[in-house]
Amino acid sequence: MIQNIRFGECINSPYVKPKRVFYTERGIEKSWDVVEAHDSVSVLLFDPKKRAFVLVKQFRPAVFLKGTSGYTYELCAGIVDKPGKSLEVIAQEEILEECGYSLSIDSLERITSFYTSVGFAGSRQTLFYAEVEDSLRQGEGGGVESENIEVVHLPLLEARAFMLDEERPKTPGLLFAFMWFFERHPKNFF
Repeated sequence: MIQNIRFGECINSPYVKPKRVFYTERGIEKSWDVVEAHDSVSVLLFDPKKRAFVLVKQFRPAVFLKGTSGYTYELCAGIVDKPGKSLEVIAQEEILEECGYSLSIDSLERITSFYTSVGFAGSRQTLFYAEVEDSLRQGEGGGVESENIEVVHLPLLEARAFMLDEERPKTPGLLFAFMWFFERHPKNFF
């Protein structure tokens, strides 16, 4: 349960840097406020034996500001902030930390990359796909340090209804990943 929520000024964040961009477009001087933020990786995890997606649920203060509980359903993901590590290695580490599965790099399939929060941040997210099963579990997941991540198994047959359920906040990356999965596997799992 989240308690004692308060707001303060954000100074010297290791995650975001607010800036004002000045530019000329078609002869008109303009400015726009942006946030420089890390790129990220995300992974659509699917357990074929359980016929379920493996998602994470966690508290997001920015979503709380919109009048919800602040808990969102997301893909396993993490920021790209480890110099010298490939996107695949970072994704592999996030899968173990957040969901408890130990996967080989070869088991990750790169789907695509896209830009998120383009109105103010424009961070690039690279999306992967991997299949998991209980034999690959090496821990409970839940994140590292003070993270409080819940691992959620969403049955495949409930995923389409879940996509349109506005009562369960979710990210556009998760919705895109589901659409990719349904396009790729139109009949295999249904």
